[in-house]
Amino acid sequence: MTSSTLTKPSHPSTPPRSPKPAKPDLTFKQKLARFDYRVSPYLYIAPFFILFALIGIFPIAYTLNVSLYDWHLLKGQGDFVGLDNYVSVLTDPFFWNAFRNTISIFLLSAIPQLIIATGLAALLDQALRGKTFWRMSILLPYIVAPVAVAVIFAQIFNQYHGPVAGLLEAFGLEPIRWAFDVLPSHFAIASMVNWRWTGYNALILLAAMQAIPRDVYESAALDGANKIRRFWSITVPMIRPTLIFVVITSTIGGLQIFTEPKLFDGRTNGGSDRQFQTIVLYLYELAFPRRDFGRASATAWILFLIIILAGLINFAITRAIRTADAKPVPIASGPAAAQRAKGAAS
Repeated sequence: MTSSTLTKPSHPSTPPRSPKPAKPDLTFKQKLARFDYRVSPYLYIAPFFILFALIGIFPIAYTLNVSLYDWHLLKGQGDFVGLDNYVSVLTDPFFWNAFRNTISIFLLSAIPQLIIATGLAALLDQALRGKTFWRMSILLPYIVAPVAVAVIFAQIFNQYHGPVAGLLEAFGLEPIRWAFDVLPSHFAIASMVNWRWTGYNALILLAAMQAIPRDVYESAALDGANKIRRFWSITVPMIRPTLIFVVITSTIGGLQIFTEPKLFDGRTNGGSDRQFQTIVLYLYELAFPRRDFGRASATAWILFLIIILAGLINFAITRAIRTADAKPVPIASGPAAAQRAKGAAS
């Protein structure tokens, strides 16, 4: 009988781990330099976030708190009413009248403003003499104070003595009640908005057009594309992000319009029959003449949600357009495609 001895397979011996080097003691200046490297960037941007929290986030949160109470301007906080202020605003026909007026003025101002601003930007993008002068000139309406703009346009659209009334009289037409009828008042206020903001948006679009490489236009011109074709096939697609930015900012500003309708008739809060009262003017009427801060705060939050909804709609439309542009063009096949290819080859 034989006995065998089991031996463990030999493994190569692993080298012993070298001990971690001890961290050198840093001097005070080195520690200060490391702290400055890690912390100073946050300190540089901290003032913005502190100011934003004080004048941005805190007022929004405080307004939400006020909207849940029966809050009077002079008496202060009253009883807790929950969502009653929101229900009261949403069931008020004056709110929906202000909502319709806001949408009407926004459409009459934003659509022409975007079209004219794009045309001006395309014109200024050409080789013109005195380009700097023309670019500064279209920005002048934005610099003028809104009060002066309102006074000038109130005189222009005066029912009996304004230049528009004189022009209508010269053609034998009846004078238009600019400050008393719904659509004429909306058109007059939209004209003020367009005059003031079109040049500002044109410069933003011009900056985007200036960033397009000139080689692209030259290649398209060599291929036989005229100026209109180059504009629609090159300029518009390449400035689409800037166009979206202008649309979103115009939407936010249009839904918050206050100065122009308020100064168009300073004696009322949107006309004698509320014919051009906007949501912000409705909010202003609740807050100060009526001194109902609770309902005014609820109106502010409803407007805030409307602006967010409009932004989400713009985002969805933008995403759909981008997705449609990113889809590959299908290659045609079949007898008809073969016949077209044969004709092109011949």
